Amino acid sequence: MTAPHPGTCPFHAADFSAERLDMDPRYARLRLTEPVARVTMPYGGDAWLVTRHEDARTVLADPRFSRAAAAGRDIPRSTPLPDQQNASLLSLDPPEHSRLRRLVTKAFTHRRVSAMRPRVQEIVDGMVDRMTETGPPADLVSALAWPLPLTVICEILGVPAEDHGLFRDWIDRSVALSADDPETIKEADNALFSYVSGLVERRRAAPADDLLGQLVVARDEGDRLSELELVVFGVNLLIAGQETTANELGNFLHTLLSRREHWEALTADPSLIPSAVEELLRHIPLEASVGGLGFPRVALEDVGLGGRTVRAGDTVVVPNASANRDGSVFDRPDELVLDRERNPHLTFGHGAHHCLGAPLARLELQVALETLVRRLPSLRLDVPADEVAWKANRMMRGPEALPVVW
Repeated sequence: MTAPHPGTCPFHAADFSAERLDMDPRYARLRLTEPVARVTMPYGGDAWLVTRHEDARTVLADPRFSRAAAAGRDIPRSTPLPDQQNASLLSLDPPEHSRLRRLVTKAFTHRRVSAMRPRVQEIVDGMVDRMTETGPPADLVSALAWPLPLTVICEILGVPAEDHGLFRDWIDRSVALSADDPETIKEADNALFSYVSGLVERRRAAPADDLLGQLVVARDEGDRLSELELVVFGVNLLIAGQETTANELGNFLHTLLSRREHWEALTADPSLIPSAVEELLRHIPLEASVGGLGFPRVALEDVGLGGRTVRAGDTVVVPNASANRDGSVFDRPDELVLDRERNPHLTFGHGAHHCLGAPLARLELQVALETLVRRLPSLRLDVPADEVAWKANRMMRGPEALPVVW
């Protein structure tokens, strides 16, 4: 008997004002009844939706499911425009992906990132100092969640401090899913590309030991990066290093402050913070419903998956947030368990495209929470939790502002 078609996916209506940090119950039903389901995408037709942890790991790691085959093609997808990032790490398969990734991996090893902790702590302390000098009240998004990851990734890349303020508007417009005037997105993309291109030229004229300077050497001396790859690398690192962590930190703080018992558990025992960060990463769906299916992949050959046959050329989408709620992997999957010991979540992906900035994101999230718990244990929302405004028209969820007092 053929299972009923689950419908158009993502399942949430595109009403961002009503959207919170939750999961549509249809994902849970599909994990139990049809873990690999045929769904209709908002653009481009039907795709396979993969909802269980084991099958998600397979799609994310198996080279038979290609990211490169999806780049620039009008395939089934959740966003209006096809993926055009042909020179991006996100849209390449090994060995091309491996070649580029090797050039930047050393900057994000656990050892290198751990050595950055004192500097990240200094940045966070300075931001909390400024916030407490002028408040309460304060907005945690503009005071901490937004500027922290931007400052850190700009320092890693070598962006001068006086230029950091340029990026908020550019990144906000660049990551929009749609616009009344599509030219505004194109203009922001062009501005980011032009800025990084100019920074590359400055590094050629005056070499530096920051990450962008190292990539320029790889381009000019090792001849391993094309000019397009080099600039796209810099742009993607800026956006990814900023947008994901900024939204995650805002989501974490909203969750903890709106469920007071969890905030108080951390103030009582800050040693829980590393495991709490992992659990918050697992529990909170970062991607918004309209874009909450990750980057699509295309099957290069027929593959058996979850009892179904995915044919060559079929598109497959994997909502990692659904895999993170799989009850066969996680005990009490829908609960927030801050001291969870085993936590193989897929928030940072899996396989060749596992997020190379994961150690840095973990460091920033841990330091931010540790500092707020220690310095402002009485921190609380200054508005009812359900009145917090959420960003609209974005692939990633996050509060627009987070008003607090202490």
